[in-house]
Amino acid sequence: MTQILRDKAAATKFQMLIEIAAAQLNIQQKDIAKKLNVTPQAISQYMEELIGDRLVVSDGRSKYSVTIDGINWVLKIFRDLQSYSNFVKKTVTNITVCAAVADCNLSQGQEVGLKMEDGLLLATDVIDSEAKGIAVSDARKGEDVGISNIEGIVPLEIGEVTIIKIPSIQRGGSRSVDLTWLKKEIKGKKLIGAIGIEALITLKRIGTNPHYFYGVKEALVEAAYSGLPFLAVCVDDEIPGLLQRLEEEHLDYQLLDLAKVD
Repeated sequence: MTQILRDKAAATKFQMLIEIAAAQLNIQQKDIAKKLNVTPQAISQYMEELIGDRLVVSDGRSKYSVTIDGINWVLKIFRDLQSYSNFVKKTVTNITVCAAVADCNLSQGQEVGLKMEDGLLLATDVIDSEAKGIAVSDARKGEDVGISNIEGIVPLEIGEVTIIKIPSIQRGGSRSVDLTWLKKEIKGKKLIGAIGIEALITLKRIGTNPHYFYGVKEALVEAAYSGLPFLAVCVDDEIPGLLQRLEEEHLDYQLLDLAKVD
C-alpha cells in the first residue's frame, strides 16, 4: 500500500498543498482547516513543517504558495495513488459479475472459490481461498463463467520481471551480445518481449521469436500484475524509459547486461 494511506500527517499535508495550489495565493490557514475538517492548531503545525521542508512559501501576510519541490512531491504522491488504484482494480473483486475460467464442471448458483493461475482467474469447487463467489450459470471445465456475489480478495503474487540490456547498433548491436549467456537466461521463460530492432535480431539469432515486439512495456506491467514472469530484451538507449515505467508501477526487477566483455 502506498505510504500516504498509512500516514495521516502526510495525507493531510498532501491535501493542504492541493488546497493551496487551487487557491492561487488566496487562502489562509483557517480556510484550510475548515475545508479539511482539521483543527487550526494542527494546520498551523503542518504549515510550519511544509515551510521548513521548502514545499510551501509564505509572503508574510498569512498567504501561501506551493514551491517547485512541493509540486514535485504532490505529483509523486499522485503517481503512487494512481498505481495503487490500478492494483486495487485488479485485485479487489467486489464487483457485480466478473468472468472466470471454470476449473471444473460448475452448476448455476454453486458457491465457488476463486484463484489466479497462469495469469487467469479460475473458479473452482474448492472453497479454501481468500475469495469466493456464486456461479451465475452452468459451465463445463475450461469454459468461461460469470461469477457474482464476490467476497474477499483474490490472492495474487507479482510476477518476476527480468530486463536484459543489450548494446545499441552504435556499440555493435546483436553482434556484441553474449548469446550463450542469453540462451541460459531465456530458458524456460514463457513470456518474452523485445524492445528495439537490436533486441529483436538478437533473439532471432538464438532461434527465439519474442511474444511481444510492440507495446512491450504495457504487456510487461499487465503480466507482472497477473502473477506472470516476464523477460524483456531491451536495447540500452530504451532502458531508462523502461525502468521509469516499472518504478512508477512499483515493480521490482532484475537488470542484466549481456554485452560481450572484451
